[in-house]
Formats: sequence, C-alpha cells, structure tokens
Amino acid sequence: MEILASLLRDIFKFFFILTPFFVLSMFLSMTNGWNEAKTKKLAFRVALAVWLSCLALLFFGPWIFQIFGITVDAFRIGGGALLFLSAVSLVNRVLQKDNSSEEQSDIAVVPLAIPVTVGPATTAVLFVVGAENHTLGAWMLSAGALTIAIMALGFLLVSASRLERLLGQRGLAILSKLTGLILAALAAQMIFTGVRAFLK
Repeated sequence: MEILASLLRDIFKFFFILTPFFVLSMFLSMTNGWNEAKTKKLAFRVALAVWLSCLALLFFGPWIFQIFGITVDAFRIGGGALLFLSAVSLVNRVLQKDNSSEEQSDIAVVPLAIPVTVGPATTAVLFVVGAENHTLGAWMLSAGALTIAIMALGFLLVSASRLERLLGQRGLAILSKLTGLILAALAAQMIFTGVRAFLK
C-alpha cells in the first residue's frame, strides 16, 4: 500500500509539473486548421519527445550535480523559485487561440516538447527527484510514475479537439490556473524543504 501511495503521489506530481492544460492550449493553438489524423500523429510525437527528455533529465541529473558541485538543497531552492514563477505565469496568463492556419514543419520537439512542456521548472524538479533516488526501486518508481504521467498528457493531446469542444477556451483557462495554484504549492514545499535542510 505504501508503494502504491508513493506511486500515485509521484504520478500526480509529475503530471502537474508538466503543466498539462497549458500545453493542451498551446497544442490547440499550433494545430488550428489541421486534420484529426495529423493532430493525433503530432500528439504521439510530442509525448515521445517529452518522455525521452524527461527520462534523460531524471537519470543524468545526479551527475550534473557532481560535475558543477551543486547541492541538492541549493537546487531545491532554485528549482522551487523557478517553479513558483511558472505557477504565477500560469495563473496570470490569458489563453488565446491563434487563428492562423499555418502549419509548421516540425513543432513536436521544439517548441511543444521543449520548452513548452519541459521547461526550466520541470527540469529543476526532475533533477531534484533524480538526486533523491538512491536505490533501484526508487529509480523504477520514479521512472514508472513519470511514464504514466506522460501517457496521461499524451491522452489529453490526442483528445485535444474533443476537450476543446467540451471545455471551451474558458474551461481550459480555468484548468490552467488551477494547475498554477498546485504548482505554487509544490514550489513552496520544495523551497521549504531546501531551506530547512540548509539550516540544519
């Protein structure tokens, strides 16, 4: 039960640090006028790019700490500050749909995967989580939770057109702001944990 609870907690944490509803709004804006088949193909490509990027950050984060001599607690504080700025940006952002029907040649990796989905704040959180893992079980748990969270994001993008019709731009804006509030709480927890450990 404890492992299941930890897995669910990590899934929700990873899901929200990916700012799914903001990503959904950007995805809809950039694919305006596309046919459904092409939109779904792009959704799969975005999810794959995000998954590969996030796993690389998760597993190579600890080495980056060692190379630059950065402590986990310092990165918690800095990453928490970045995450808080992202949260404020989400809460204050006005989501608008771009009416341009211009199709860009390849937007799956840049900008949809990086930096729209995997931005500086997401990178910071993944670095910290990776540095906190000290056992094979912890690594597998984090990688599994991250994979499930990205699959959920991919499902959102595949269902983008239906969700837009169901929720409308106002509904997406509300969900994006709620995501911002959750991110602000996660950011505060990261900063408090880093400061408390530093003071000890």
